Amino acid sequence: MNWGTGIILVFVGFATVVFTMVGICMNQDDIHLVTEHYYEEEIKYQEQIEKASNAAQLKEKVMEFEAGTKSLLIHLGKGDKGTLWLFRPSDATLDQKMEMEFTDDLGKSIRLEDLKAGYWRVKLAWERNGKPYYEEQKINL
Repeated sequence: MNWGTGIILVFVGFATVVFTMVGICMNQDDIHLVTEHYYEEEIKYQEQIEKASNAAQLKEKVMEFEAGTKSLLIHLGKGDKGTLWLFRPSDATLDQKMEMEFTDDLGKSIRLEDLKAGYWRVKLAWERNGKPYYEEQKINL
């Protein structure tokens, strides 16, 4: 074999590897966006910052995760309304959304033992006396 043939074989081998990798990347269908409407949510980000700032000013802790019992305790008062999102960054099909309304001052306990083990982001948005709040917590089950 001479130098010319060796160079041609290297280029053909390199091109084969590149086209194979491009084909594999193009055929992946399990890629999940963080959210379907990311542009609209980016515009609302300032509102989100204000809600988180409102929650940071509260004296009481609103969300607590108990690893031993795999439960999430939410301490909100009577008349508060909110939405809880259980967000799994690695698999959007496992995401859950729960609407909540508190009729007493006891709060709520949410069992998380049925969720798939791993990393979760728990997001809680609520309203108290017309003022919006937001809190987020990262948990491992």
